[in-house]
Amino acid sequence: MAHGAERLGETVSDAAHSGGCQCGAVRYSIRAEQLTPYACHCSECQKQSASAFGLSVPVFGNALEVKGELSSWRRPTGSGSYTDCHFCPKCGTRVYHAGANRPGMVTIKGGSLDDASELRPVAHIWTRSRQNWVILSDDVPHWETQPGTPVEWMQMLNGTK
Repeated sequence: MAHGAERLGETVSDAAHSGGCQCGAVRYSIRAEQLTPYACHCSECQKQSASAFGLSVPVFGNALEVKGELSSWRRPTGSGSYTDCHFCPKCGTRVYHAGANRPGMVTIKGGSLDDASELRPVAHIWTRSRQNWVILSDDVPHWETQPGTPVEWMQMLNGTK
């Protein structure tokens, strides 16, 4: 994706969710009734979030409208693919990622939502890299790495393993 103002999909006037970067230069809207986050404990998400895990919220790209200038950085993934990481060039806040292996989908960074208080991860991935003090609930599915196929990803996001 090109640098500068980006817009994915149609104008979102009936957005159910909104968010943005820390400095306010980037704002976004998501047209989706429900958000389905998952926690990723891989070392890349730990570095990116400067925390124990990253909270990712997958949405269809055409349900997302972004206003403001974004920069991007491409990083390789463990699967041999790559992820484009989109962030505010002024404050550095990661806003969303777009993986080459999941066209049409983006993952919003959960902490960038205006109200993340209702987000509850439906699953935990890359738990073999989790910090040893992070306690996982037995009632939330988790993977040592990640789901291997698109079908398994959909099962994860639907709460079935």
